[in-house]
Amino acid sequence: MKIIFIAAGSSTRLGTKTLNFPKGLIKINNNSIIGTQLELFNKSDDIVIITGPNADKFNFKNVTYINDTNHKKHDVLGSLMVAKSHMNNEIVTTYSDIIFDEKILNSIMEFKGDIGIAVELNWEKRYINRDQHPKSEADNVIIHNGEILKIKKNISESKDDQIIGEFIGLMKLSKEGAKIFKNKYSELEKTHEGKFHNAPSLERAYLTDMLQELINSGLKISPIIINGSWCEIDTPQDIEIAKKNFK
Repeated sequence: MKIIFIAAGSSTRLGTKTLNFPKGLIKINNNSIIGTQLELFNKSDDIVIITGPNADKFNFKNVTYINDTNHKKHDVLGSLMVAKSHMNNEIVTTYSDIIFDEKILNSIMEFKGDIGIAVELNWEKRYINRDQHPKSEADNVIIHNGEILKIKKNISESKDDQIIGEFIGLMKLSKEGAKIFKNKYSELEKTHEGKFHNAPSLERAYLTDMLQELINSGLKISPIIINGSWCEIDTPQDIEIAKKNFK
């Protein structure tokens, strides 16, 4: 199993904390965000971290580092694809600004489909008293009959037989799923022009835009329903919440 951390982005909401410092290295109590994740992935000896600015700050051992030298020109999807040469087998991708528990990791590892993403159904409770990161910024999904029909920010309405959840930033691809993902991206690089789903261009796309493209192409994206504890760290308020939940 290969684990790929997408850690090339920068954060403006955390102010001076990330001015010259990667967000994934911010300490939550006694460990960094990425360090906490690495402890969960301790049985995997195949870790890739995609870095961006301040790549010299990373010093984890037994890790393959790939520097996204074009991080200013693209967003999450483009950063992930700088590691496409490593996407040749079963992989898990994760954002570098989330912390999650072993229960969630087990749900991810047990998934047997080709393309699955971690989804929380009881997601709205996490936005109570979280005024620095409003609910409207959640990466929502619509689920119907065990498949994801739509993924985008701020989905507020669905049909009676559909469920709204939140994508938390973890994706699992089988060997075939990784091949599908890479091939679709390569095709888009050659043919796509203009706006790309909710992004102004393919170059500026998020992972969620790519997932919607796969859905629109008739491919099955499965929700991996999670029931553990997790936090996204995007604001100073989030840091304090994470410190309380992950002592």
